[in-house]
Amino acid sequence: MPIFFVVDHPKDWPIAIPGVEVVTAREYLTRPENLPKRGVKVFNLCRSYRYQSVGYYVSLLAAARDHRPLPSVATSQDFRSPSLVRVMSEDLVELIAKSLSGIVSDEFVLSIYFGRNLAKKYRRVSRELFNLFPAPLLRAWFLRDKDGWELRRLRPIGVKDIPDGHREFVIEAAKTFFERRVSTSRRRAPARFDLAILVNPAEEEPPSNKQALARFVKAAQEVGFRPEFIESDDYGRLTEFDALFIRETTSVNHHTYRFSRRAAAEGLVAIDDPDSILRSTNKVFLAEALKQAGVPVPKTRIVHRDNIDEVAAELGSPAILKLPDSSFSMGVVRCNDIDEFRQRAAKYLEQSDLLIAQEFLPTEFDWRVGVFDGRALYVCRYFMAKSHWQIIQRDTNGKFLRGGKVEVMRAEDAPERVIDIALRSTRPIGDGLYGVDLKEVNGRCHVIEVNDNPSIDGGFEDRVIGLDLYRRIMNVFLERVERLKAGGSRK
Repeated sequence: MPIFFVVDHPKDWPIAIPGVEVVTAREYLTRPENLPKRGVKVFNLCRSYRYQSVGYYVSLLAAARDHRPLPSVATSQDFRSPSLVRVMSEDLVELIAKSLSGIVSDEFVLSIYFGRNLAKKYRRVSRELFNLFPAPLLRAWFLRDKDGWELRRLRPIGVKDIPDGHREFVIEAAKTFFERRVSTSRRRAPARFDLAILVNPAEEEPPSNKQALARFVKAAQEVGFRPEFIESDDYGRLTEFDALFIRETTSVNHHTYRFSRRAAAEGLVAIDDPDSILRSTNKVFLAEALKQAGVPVPKTRIVHRDNIDEVAAELGSPAILKLPDSSFSMGVVRCNDIDEFRQRAAKYLEQSDLLIAQEFLPTEFDWRVGVFDGRALYVCRYFMAKSHWQIIQRDTNGKFLRGGKVEVMRAEDAPERVIDIALRSTRPIGDGLYGVDLKEVNGRCHVIEVNDNPSIDGGFEDRVIGLDLYRRIMNVFLERVERLKAGGSRK
């Protein structure tokens, strides 16, 4: 993919970087016939991004040309609001205080070059500020008052504003920024679009294992994507891509949700989309939504501090108690009597004002239907772990101990009643990628929950249809990106 540095004057960036072409803002704005039609990464190094300035128009026309500007027009306008800068940086208060703890004066200026600073002790706060306000060259002003350090101002700077003693480091930071973790898998089709796959290599139980991730890469390349694995530190790079695929366990109070929100705001196709994360991860919402949609579920009640005994008596024993954001069998307990129900509920209510309680339906296995774009992808039967009431058994610290066996079948071979209820249960959530868990008792299906970001592991969910599972997912991505580029919606 071509990379352009757009500068005010030809001499602003005199040092060559392999793979980077330096053009002036005037050339970029007035000679579009000399530019590639799409897929260009534009690093706007103009001195000013103020409204209707040359720098502003570079980012504006880059977006119109389907190039990838950094900063985007939205980011360039965010700099103009000091209050917005302070609000967006509120989550960094502790990091700012720790990073600047050794500063003697009450004022401090931090220069950020492609997300980095010369001093290692400021690297993390530099990266986080870059992630919030992605622009190649930044300068931040901090003030300390009686309450501690506060970010007062953040501004983009031009190449001419770089001190002479910093220039060598800026070149190194730019080179490092362009080092990409590109898959070595062979491409089978020319890349038309860029796909970011968000992963966490340190996650103990990721939604996709290494084998599945490799197959996602292969399928993405086959349909015309240029896939690249990104991690939490790459938040500021989202505008470089056409689509985001989250393959890390999602949560609302988590960077995965922030990635999804930023992707949606920047016009990317995102799976999971932010609405799906919000709706699926909260079991209180899910219980009410399924009830309103007329989807059969186990007897379910919302628990609060004033109705614990009432709910326990109504559901009987044993009963299931869930934290609203429970997932992968974590935050889910079976209460064998009323006393245990009271104790567990009281403990969980220290974390959340509302809980979910359900009647206990013992079954030999749970159905899992993978759904994407309103269609069933695969169907599994997850059997209970040996001598346990769940498909996954964990120790008291939540660590995985053992799981039950898994049987996989084609969606067209599964019972029609299972598929029908699974599809009905996803409609209140959206048209994203979901895993619907059901229990079947006496031929009647009950939806237990609808999970966003479902497990898709090599050797398990793909056991029957193999690579075709990954191709189906990537084809939906492609259809949505093409529709969005043609002026339609993401869905």
